[in-house]
Amino acid sequence: MVWKENRENAYCEITPAILALKEQWEKKNYIDPKLYKEYNVKRGLRDEDGRGVLTGLTRVGEIQSYSVTEGEHIIPQDGMLYYRGIDCRELVKGSEGRRFAFEETAYLLLFGELPTAAQLEAFCQQLASYRTLPTNFFRDVIMKAPPRDLMNTMQRGILTLFCYDDKPNDIGLENVLRQCLQLMSNMPVLAIYAYQAWRFSQGESLFIHVPKPELSTAENFLRMLREDCSYTDLEARTLDVALILHADNGGGNNSTFTTHVVTSSGTDTYSCMAAALASLKGPKHGGANIKVIRMFEDMKEQVKDWKDEDEVRHYLQALLDKQAFDKAGLIYGMGHAVYSLSDPRANLLHSFVEKLSREKGDAPTY
Repeated sequence: MVWKENRENAYCEITPAILALKEQWEKKNYIDPKLYKEYNVKRGLRDEDGRGVLTGLTRVGEIQSYSVTEGEHIIPQDGMLYYRGIDCRELVKGSEGRRFAFEETAYLLLFGELPTAAQLEAFCQQLASYRTLPTNFFRDVIMKAPPRDLMNTMQRGILTLFCYDDKPNDIGLENVLRQCLQLMSNMPVLAIYAYQAWRFSQGESLFIHVPKPELSTAENFLRMLREDCSYTDLEARTLDVALILHADNGGGNNSTFTTHVVTSSGTDTYSCMAAALASLKGPKHGGANIKVIRMFEDMKEQVKDWKDEDEVRHYLQALLDKQAFDKAGLIYGMGHAVYSLSDPRANLLHSFVEKLSREKGDAPTY
């Protein structure tokens, strides 16, 4: 195997033999889409009529975004987000002025009730004690194979943490809870360190900061992100609210459903979380944000007059007809069925984004 300067190698080449095999595969493996409907085979987490497929029985996290009439017609309504039956607007409002709002929400989601002051303090101390990586982990795991993709680097990091666990295959409740709390504390650290390693691979200066136990998840994230460790209270508060609103996504999306499927086999926690991340990376799920940016970059090149609705419509139709951008037939960012009048997360974050924009002297864009 010969590596080139751009890190490609001979194994990555699409040879004529591979192309010939691809044509053979397409000839012998086509499945008529009509058969899925005839035999009621699910092709994903959405039915033919656009409704979500029921994949769980809990209401730990729940979004109410539409009502259904007796004739089974979907009536859109303003989206409402609930955690354990509590309106997230109340969680955000009630957490104002407190440093550990995300941690309080995590406790609620995990244990079914809001913590007392003493319980919250003990919980935060527990998370802080886990917010470290094994000795030399950054050097040996992250730096020795600089990331091309941060999601893959985090998957690799999680799978490697398996090797540092004395009881990695123990799926007893107490051990899985311990592992999940540790991963919840480690994930922000892994994300920041992977990002810093990527920056270094691009010729930027390398700086690594150790998390402080007295700081919250949001505060530590911002502190580790920047060279001078600086952040404002409003920045930390805005990130904290964003973490609250994304702390649970129910059991019906792709990555959480992956967790259901993989855990049903009895596998270990690290393998399960790596699988969920693999699903989350996909451009039709969590990776859609990157695809949206690239799609808009292509759109800016193709659409000359943004005020010309016909020209914009033509481009969007070309996307659906697999004639534009990546020819996937998708308008990225519209992967979910549009059945709600508003996104509860966007509504709750709106005021914080506006305040943060004013603090930085920038006009907010939506």
